Amino acid sequence: MIVAAALPLVAEYGAAVTTSQIARAAGIGEATIFRAFKDKDEVLDACVREAVSTDHVLRELASVSLDEPLAARLTEAAEALRAHMERIGTVVGSLHASGHLRGRGREPGPVTPEAGAKTDGPPEDPRARSAAALRQAVTELIEPDRDAFRLAPEKVAGAFLGLLFTRLPTPVSEADAPLTSEELIAVLLHGTLTHPGNDT
Repeated sequence: MIVAAALPLVAEYGAAVTTSQIARAAGIGEATIFRAFKDKDEVLDACVREAVSTDHVLRELASVSLDEPLAARLTEAAEALRAHMERIGTVVGSLHASGHLRGRGREPGPVTPEAGAKTDGPPEDPRARSAAALRQAVTELIEPDRDAFRLAPEKVAGAFLGLLFTRLPTPVSEADAPLTSEELIAVLLHGTLTHPGNDT
């Protein structure tokens, strides 16, 4: 509840947000924050972990109806994933700009193994785990149309995510702007050559 209330404030104010602002937004007393967190930095770190967590977007991808046409499914997935990336960029960017993440090593992430999890060998990279989970979720959206593709659904999912997350440096012209969701799906399903074809 505290982190949910803090996220929009962190996005707006960065590290300058106060615990009294967070408490007001959460509808609690300020002292309650310090019963849950050691200090404001711990609250901000929890906000970063929540922002980068894929749990929310994975739930959104799982809720996309497999009865919809493939293009519609993938468009919904693209919108959900873009909103997820925008949230990460807003929260992490605001904190970095206000100095919270500078000199703190890598950004906080869900690196603690779950209870009972295997801990032999090198620790699992949480970013690799998140990327694999996203790829699997997109693969499941593509799976019903497996026979329509020349490639395995897993490869199509990888291509989809690659197109979605590839960004040029700051666009200087309309030609440099990222593909819209509709353009991305059209390129993925039909390529960039002009030829007759039916929508899937």
